[in-house]
Amino acid sequence: MDGCIFCKIANGEIPSNTIYEDDAFRVILDNGPATKGHALVLPKAHYSDLFEMPQEAAADAMKVAKKVASLLKTKLNCDGLNLVQNNGETAGQTVMHFHLHVIPRYENDGQKILWNPTSPSAEELLDIKNRIIGTV
Repeated sequence: MDGCIFCKIANGEIPSNTIYEDDAFRVILDNGPATKGHALVLPKAHYSDLFEMPQEAAADAMKVAKKVASLLKTKLNCDGLNLVQNNGETAGQTVMHFHLHVIPRYENDGQKILWNPTSPSAEELLDIKNRIIGTV
């Protein structure tokens, strides 16, 4: 897509610190990393978000993330790992090109990926479940 910075990076038009590449994806080190080794899985095809992405491409993105996660664990000796994928501005997506963050975690790295848990009632959970599976 014209003007999409991640399309240009994924397709090699803009230099990046590439750590993995295949026919459909490029994985780069994030320029503003949360931790050492924070990487972005970028499809070479343009998809604005997960909702626009074909099922097979989404599955392939996770396969690439698994390869990269193993590489980061082996080479950087991280203690854990977060996969983060935001869809839409409300969810924190700042570049409207699907990308999957692979964030190595280290003890005392100072980073937090948290939310404030709510306490829905059993009735609320049942209502939500029924709305999702279509039995309302």
